[in-house]
Amino acid sequence: MKLSNFKFELPEHLLAEYPAEHRDEARLMVLNRKDQTIEHKLFKDVIDYFDEGDVMILNNTKVFPARMFGNKEKTGARIEVFLLRELNAENRLWDVLVDPARKIRIGNKLFFGEDDSLVAEVIDNTTSRGRTLRFLFDGSYEEFRSKLLELGQTPLPKYIKRDVEPSDEERYQTIFAKNEGAVAAPTAGLHFSKHLMKRLEIKGIDFAELTLHVGLGTFSPVEVEDLSKHKMDSEQIDIPVGSAQMINKALEEKRRVCAVGTTTMRSIESSVSASSRLNAFTGWTNKFIFPPHEFSIANSMITNFHTPQSTLLMMTAAFAGYDFVMEAYQQAVKEEYKFYTYGDAMLII
Repeated sequence: MKLSNFKFELPEHLLAEYPAEHRDEARLMVLNRKDQTIEHKLFKDVIDYFDEGDVMILNNTKVFPARMFGNKEKTGARIEVFLLRELNAENRLWDVLVDPARKIRIGNKLFFGEDDSLVAEVIDNTTSRGRTLRFLFDGSYEEFRSKLLELGQTPLPKYIKRDVEPSDEERYQTIFAKNEGAVAAPTAGLHFSKHLMKRLEIKGIDFAELTLHVGLGTFSPVEVEDLSKHKMDSEQIDIPVGSAQMINKALEEKRRVCAVGTTTMRSIESSVSASSRLNAFTGWTNKFIFPPHEFSIANSMITNFHTPQSTLLMMTAAFAGYDFVMEAYQQAVKEEYKFYTYGDAMLII
């Protein structure tokens, strides 16, 4: 498979700037692989496709407010700092992206907050936009972290051209988010409301949780025509023993096991035993899934509509079949489904 196989025309107005008013009332396209049929529903209708004993696997990562704005010493230039990951808690070292990067060199200091209550020094260049910052802060670690939360903004993707609004703090987070560490939301999970979760629970559907802290690498453009040469950034995952046991039991009982989102799918496909069962695992994954790929754990999947030539579209095509997915995407454009982070959803069974 080549990069150019995943090109399609996506009108700009189909990129969702806002989520559906109610989480579970986004639109849902249902792809049935066996019958090769496509249905058009609402997300809350997902309950009709699952029965007692089926398992939905959820990514419980929590987005932290990773986007900050500071001013460069002397010039006062406004600099965007995007926190990627904490490198060392004791020394307050962080891996970040800066914009505009050309202005930021080793030794520069950046000031944050109206009262310059937080200062950071640039101590290393990692990539063209990447820097290592050491934050200079007198208080305790807890006070430092709460200062980051206070100064940070919800890290909406760049294609959303509007300013962050108070509602984004809640809507750019799944209702089951627990473990902080993601710089982007696992978007398929955004469609679950408390009410829908309760209805699924009453019907006897089980939820298995795992954590994959979504990094920006998920959205990095593929720049090679030969997909086998693309390298994914590593992301941290944790698959607890209890979740692995619940999923393996469902597989043995021939139940429906649904990966909610590409991040969940990547996690479970990164830790498969020789007998095609899920192993508990804590560590890192840089697994890149594209057609053809033999999936071992999930037999259904919920995902959003992805942008052309993205790794997320490639994984979806690997799961549902390339021709079927590209046909579904043509329909999605024609029917004006909303794409990307705040967009509509697809269920593949």
